[in-house]
Amino acid sequence: MATMFIVMCPQSMGADIKQQVSVPKSKKVAIVIDDLGNNMSGTDEIMAMQIPLTVAVRPFMPTTKRDAEWAHRVGHEVLVHLPMEPLKGKKQWLGPGAITSDLSDEEIRRRVRAAIDDVPYAIGVNNHMGSKITADTRMMKVVLEVCKERGLFFLDSKTNYWSIVDNVAKQVGVSCVDNHIFLDDKSSKRYIMKQMKLIQSHLSHHNYCIAIGHVGRPGKNTAFVIKASIPVISKEADFVPISKLVPHHWKILRKETGIRQTTPNHHNITRLMGRK
Repeated sequence: MATMFIVMCPQSMGADIKQQVSVPKSKKVAIVIDDLGNNMSGTDEIMAMQIPLTVAVRPFMPTTKRDAEWAHRVGHEVLVHLPMEPLKGKKQWLGPGAITSDLSDEEIRRRVRAAIDDVPYAIGVNNHMGSKITADTRMMKVVLEVCKERGLFFLDSKTNYWSIVDNVAKQVGVSCVDNHIFLDDKSSKRYIMKQMKLIQSHLSHHNYCIAIGHVGRPGKNTAFVIKASIPVISKEADFVPISKLVPHHWKILRKETGIRQTTPNHHNITRLMGRK
C-alpha cells in the first residue's frame, strides 16, 4: 500500500485542483500462503484478502487447478508448492509426485515438469517440507535446471538451516529468494500475531521481508491476523507479490524461454527460520 498526499496544481482559471499522488515506500513485504490445492480451511479468507498475496499450490491434489485459477483471477500470484522429502517424517505425508532422495535424475526431472504442468499460472516453485532435499546438491541441481528450463524462479522456504539452494541456484543461473519468517508453526492468534510483529522487526534492518503462512489447521487464524495487521504494517511498508522481490534476471529468463509474464490484476487492492 502506498502513502497518499495532496499536491496543489495551479490552473489557468486560477483554481487549484487537488491530485492524489501515490508514493511507494522503500520497504516491501511479500506474504506467501502455502498448502493450497486440497480445499483447506482458510482458503476462502486468503482468496478474499485485500492485499497482493502469493499462494503456493500443491500439485496433483483435489482442488489444485481450482485454487490456482481462483488465485490468478483475484490477482494473487501462484507458485508450485513442490513436495520434497524431509529429514524426519514419512514419505506418505508428502502426497503424490514427491521428490525423494531415492529418485534418479531423470525421474526427478519428470516429476518436477509434471508438477509445473499441473499448476496453472505458476511463475515459480517453492518447497513443501523438503529439509532433506534442499540440502542435497545433486537433487536441487536437477530441480533448479527444470525451473530454468521453464522460466521459473525458486523460493527456498528455508526448512533447513543448512540449505544449499542459494549456491546451486547461482551455479545453474536461476533466480532464488529466501523465506525469512514462518507465521504459523503454532496456530493460535496470539502466536501468529507475535510472528507478524517479527516482520516489523526484520524491516528495521532490511528493505524487504518474505513471510510464509498456511491454509489448513492455522488457516482461518492466519488470515484473520494478516488482515488485522495490514493497517500497522502499511505505515512502513508496501505489501507486494513475491515477483517484485525476485532478482531482475528472472524476467529476462522468462522472456528468453518464450513464456508470457502474467501481470496480476489486483482489482480490489485499495519464529524466524526452522520448520520441517
